[in-house]
Amino acid sequence: MALGFAVGVFGVLILFHAAYSTIQYRGLLKITEEEFSGPPMNVVAELLLGLVFCIWAALTVPGKFLSIQPYSEENRIVSLPANSDFMIFNHRGKVFPLEMDVKLKH
Repeated sequence: MALGFAVGVFGVLILFHAAYSTIQYRGLLKITEEEFSGPPMNVVAELLLGLVFCIWAALTVPGKFLSIQPYSEENRIVSLPANSDFMIFNHRGKVFPLEMDVKLKH
């Protein structure tokens, strides 16, 4: 995990360096009065390398993925009663008044 975290930090630093290089390149183009047609190839290579490092770190740092057992009792947050005829759900409808004085026009 420490290696993945270090690779992630290194990837973020590479991305910051690529951003700084692009800003510096645009400043140079303003001085020489040329148009910006895109970043140089070394900046694009830095961006791709930093992206690969960050994705690799994002996939390895959180840990091992565990499978979800759909019928496991540990996954149940609330156990439902056997008689589900009178279930009351907590939803946004409770903010409306119970009695509404609305008449439909015919």
